[in-house]
Parts: sequence; C-alpha cells; structure tokens
Amino acid sequence: MLEPLVESTRGVDGVETAECIHVGAVAVVDVTGRLVAQAGDPDFQTFTRSTIKPFQALPLVEGGGAARLGWGSEELALTCASHSGGPSHLDVVRRMLRSAGQDAARLQCGCHVPLRFAATGTVPAAGERFDAVTNNCSGKHAGFLAWCAQHDAPHETYLEQAHPLQRAVRHAVSQACEVAPDAMAVGIDGCSAPNYAMPLQRLALGYARLARGDGALGPLRDAMTAHPALVSGQGRNDLALMQAAPGDWVAKVGADGVQAIGVRSAGLGIAVKAAGGDNRAACIAAIAVLRALGLLRAVQDTPLAAFAAPEIRNARGTVTGRLRPVFTLR
Repeated sequence: MLEPLVESTRGVDGVETAECIHVGAVAVVDVTGRLVAQAGDPDFQTFTRSTIKPFQALPLVEGGGAARLGWGSEELALTCASHSGGPSHLDVVRRMLRSAGQDAARLQCGCHVPLRFAATGTVPAAGERFDAVTNNCSGKHAGFLAWCAQHDAPHETYLEQAHPLQRAVRHAVSQACEVAPDAMAVGIDGCSAPNYAMPLQRLALGYARLARGDGALGPLRDAMTAHPALVSGQGRNDLALMQAAPGDWVAKVGADGVQAIGVRSAGLGIAVKAAGGDNRAACIAAIAVLRALGLLRAVQDTPLAAFAAPEIRNARGTVTGRLRPVFTLR
C-alpha cells in the first residue's frame, strides 16, 4: 500500500491549493533489520537503481583489489558515485582507468550530457562533446573494469549477468541487504549494468549497515562521507545531505524516485520510494523523515534549505506554489 508523501501546490496571495500528489513508501530500520518507522508499505518492491552502487563496489574492495591498485578514498568515492561530470570527477575516473591498465573505450555505460548542467541550470557550450567518462556511472564502471583486469576476466562482457563479476555483485548485494539472490528481480539500469529490485526495508537495512561500516563497507562509507562532492556534485541533494551531517549521514539517490540514507550515530537506514519516479519528491520525503526522527531540527541555514520544500516557479520566475511533505511517520 502506498500513501501520499509529497504534494505540489498552486495559489496566489498566500492561499495555496494542492495540485499534484506524489505517493510512495518509506522504511526506517536499525542494523538488525528491525522496522523502526514507516509510511506506506515498507515491503514495497522497488528497483534500487544507483542506491546499490556501494554494494556493487564490494567485490573489488573485499578482494583487496582497490588496495593493490593503490586506490585511496577519492577512487572509492567514485566507485559509489552518480557524479556530475565535472573536472574533479573526470580526473579521478581517468586515474582509475590508467592505474588498472584499462582504456576509456572499454567503458560500456554509454554517454549522456553531464548532470552538472541540469543541477546548476546551465547549458553546454556550443560544440562541447561528451563521452562515456562523463557518464555519471563511469566511476562504477571503472571499478568493474579494474575487477576484470585483476581476475583475468573478459572485459568485453563485463555487464552480462553470467559474467563472474556480475555474479559476485549479485551475491554482495544479497548479503548486504539480506535478500536471497533468487528473490531479487533483475533489470537493466540506465548505465546498462544489471540492477535489482527488493523490498524497501531491505534496502534500508543495507544502508544501516553501510553507515555502521560493516567489513568492506567501512572504507566505502568513509570515502563517500569524506568526498560527498565526488559522489554527487554542486546543486545536488546527496551532496547537501552529507554536508548537513558531515561524517554521520551517508546518502545516495537512485533514478526514478529512490533515496537511501544511512545514519551512523543512530544506527539507522532510511529508504524512500516516490512511486511516480519523482526524485525531488523522494528527497523532500527523506528530509521530512530525518526531521520526524529528531535527527534534523531545522533546515534553515543548512545545505538542505533548498531541498526541503522547494518553490515552484513559472517561466517568468514567478513563484506559483511549492512542494511539501504531507505524510506522518509511524
């Protein structure tokens, strides 16, 4: 069962009327998997999208591959990133490929306009060109290619489900979130890697464990919280979430309305799904969850101020309404 999480309004003279409703679900669990709070169905089945990137990086870290390559926290942050494609991101990805003896031409993530433009309201320069390195998932794919190089596995087929890498990834996701491998529906993500669906509270459990730093998740958590700008980018919500509680909150957005947060100090994992796929709504709901749990007292004068209840403006810049949370956590 889903319930309204966020509404958009429209009005004049301070009188606002609800116009659109974003329904979804929220699950909050502790590190044992106990359900602490919810809105809607905490077992709502959702594809995890980019929220599972830290778990997709586990085979490389657990096998010691990152250490053998001399990768530090910047490289590890990029394996977990949905980066904005800025110079700092691209420099690290290229360094990762070089150190693993790989070539950018082997990346199979595809190409898109870097996320930094939409996030900052800018447009590419005339004639500006992009390649697979500027794809927001290129760090994850560089990690995949590094694993292949170290295990003498074919790079041509590294995204196929039967490839040894993807079998290892599926096992790692299963272990981190405590979901049987054959219980996870499989799909193909935007970057062409296999992606998995699971109950929302299982994803929340994975983030509770990521925040606690279980095993090889520890260095990945440390990297993400040390370099939130590499994981995300200017004007984006994951950066704002991790800046709001430095070293404590580890956050990762997923396409089509998924948001996951691990809270180290509270031993909690939070997973939100806006069923209509609206990522703004998922972020607004996640901030409302943090406030309801007493983890965030106010958003004013924090990096989250622009995300908690954003204004809606028309083409002239006139404020026509806003987005705001409407659910009660129970």
